[in-house]
Amino acid sequence: MLRYLTAGESHGPCLVGIIEGLPAGLTVDLDAVQRDLRRRQGGYGRGGRQAIERDQVEVLSGLGDGRTTGAPVALRIPNRDWENVRHHQQPALTVPRPGHADFAGAVKYGLADLRQVAERASARETAMRVAVGAVAKCLLTTRGASIYSYVTEIGGVVASLPALPPAQLHDLAEASPVRCPDALAASAMVQRIDQARQDGDSLGGCFTVVATGVPVGLGSYVHWDRRLDGLLAQAIMSIPAIKGVEIGDGFAAARLRGTEAHDAFEIDAAGRLSRPTNHAGGTEGGVSNGQDIVVHAAMKPIPTTVTPQRSMDLASMSPAATRYIRSDVCAVPAASIVGEAMVAWVLAVTLLERQGGDTL
Repeated sequence: MLRYLTAGESHGPCLVGIIEGLPAGLTVDLDAVQRDLRRRQGGYGRGGRQAIERDQVEVLSGLGDGRTTGAPVALRIPNRDWENVRHHQQPALTVPRPGHADFAGAVKYGLADLRQVAERASARETAMRVAVGAVAKCLLTTRGASIYSYVTEIGGVVASLPALPPAQLHDLAEASPVRCPDALAASAMVQRIDQARQDGDSLGGCFTVVATGVPVGLGSYVHWDRRLDGLLAQAIMSIPAIKGVEIGDGFAAARLRGTEAHDAFEIDAAGRLSRPTNHAGGTEGGVSNGQDIVVHAAMKPIPTTVTPQRSMDLASMSPAATRYIRSDVCAVPAASIVGEAMVAWVLAVTLLERQGGDTL
């Protein structure tokens, strides 16, 4: 079975990832992995951390002549900011930030210093997820599948997307500072981010991930935990600050009649089975149906803000205000890259479940 683990803290020496179960003989495009890491670091609204880090993945094991050997693939990404903090004694953090893992994590693990929660719960961990997801993309590419993403909303500004194929929307997004294919909306999003920065606040938004070329039959309807849409929702929801996931039309489908909400079958001019709509987002009954997989995600504003928020000091149990820790104003563009990685991973896992094999 294909699986991965990550380890490391936000300001520790490095992030580590181990991928187990890749078939032998898979060519891993390290340049593509590196490109995805750079894409994750971009996007208007990122904080000062991205000016410090130069995420560079190092392969420690599992490749021979650029191809997988069947052994676990071990990856490492150094944290450059570690050199800036390792010699400085950090005071204990005892005031939890509303919306962060600080409070719940400290209670769960019995930690007096909330910094020990924040270091692992930090979205810095997603850098390794992107590297792992980029490796999964290499596997999907061998079967003709591709993963795209773009931002559809930031700070209440909603994009009006042109009727273009996913690859073209993706290309327009890549040229945008906020990864939005709608240039007018992108300009307004930048202005909202500037205003939030000036106000000492943060912004959330929405993004879409689309997978094309996905074969019929990934996932299964026979058990709840094998349904593809459920696996995709869990994977996307696991990204820090994601609070909503929709497959296809999602909640909009709930407002339609059954004769409007589903995707009819037709025979096209070439005599092939055709479906002119994709309301279902590429899954039916928990199984991929051959159409594009479409996943929408909603990201809440980042909980760390320059403007203090009301909280409690857990050491003295007295009212206190949160203290600012360097963070982003808006990370929706970066989250869309992480979303690509998570969708790629789920599709790679379900692809191997369907096709199997120790070698490519």
